[in-house]
Amino acid sequence: MQLKVYIREIYMNEKTLAREELIGLHVTIKECEDPSWVDKSGIIIDETKNTFLIEIDNKQKRITKNIAKFEFEYDEKKIMLNGSKLAYRPEDRIKKAR
Repeated sequence: MQLKVYIREIYMNEKTLAREELIGLHVTIKECEDPSWVDKSGIIIDETKNTFLIEIDNKQKRITKNIAKFEFEYDEKKIMLNGSKLAYRPEDRIKKAR
C-alpha cells in the first residue's frame, strides 16, 4: 500500500492530478478570461461539474472552470491545469479526465 502512495507522489502530473480529489487543495488562478480573478488564491471547498467554490480571504467565491488556468499545490508541488480539462462532475472526472 505504501509503495502505491510513493509511486503516485513521484509521478504526480497534470493528468494524474486531474483524477484526484481537488477539494481541500490550495489553488491559484494563473490565467482567466475575467482579469479580476488572476492571481487570486485560496482553498477549494466544493466542486461541481462546471465550477469550483474557493475560499479566498475568508469569503466564498465561485469560478467557472472553463474560463481559467489553475495552479494546484499538491505535496509541495505546483501543477498547472486548464480548467476545461476538469469540467466533469467530480465523481466522473476520476474516470474521464484527459
